[in-house]
Amino acid sequence: MTRAEPADVPYVAVVGPGDGATPAECAVAERAGWLLAGRGAVLICGGLGGVMAAAAKGARAGGGTAVGLLPGRDRATANAFLSVALATGLGELRNGLVAGVSDAVIAVGGSWGTHSEIALAMRAEKPVAVIGGWTVRVPAGAGACPLAASSAEEAVGLIFAALGR
Repeated sequence: MTRAEPADVPYVAVVGPGDGATPAECAVAERAGWLLAGRGAVLICGGLGGVMAAAAKGARAGGGTAVGLLPGRDRATANAFLSVALATGLGELRNGLVAGVSDAVIAVGGSWGTHSEIALAMRAEKPVAVIGGWTVRVPAGAGACPLAASSAEEAVGLIFAALGR
């Protein structure tokens, strides 16, 4: 078996609410993490609870790698499902890192932090699929809109199609 080169491995963020996430959002995020692992992607998330923990749980259950970019300086705050926990010490500014290191973003549900990650990824012209959460209207001439998905399967499919994989 040959090992994939780092540039060949897609890094996909799953973002969404932390402690305020609903059970339905967590179920979708867990499924997305599992599907991403099955397609060889590295999961990127904010490293805490809610959607982030659920996505990491799914990725690990699927045999994948889950990387969390924590807002604080203490790795002990990381959720238990991460393969790698990076304590950034940046607070909510770590949202820029989540969007920046990822090739694409899947947003499950929504909160202000989620909205910032969507905006930063769109600004960098990265594919974004949104399941539930807020509707984003992009002014005419401002570029593409996030891709709307109704399930984890659809979101992962849209992201991989947009990445040409």
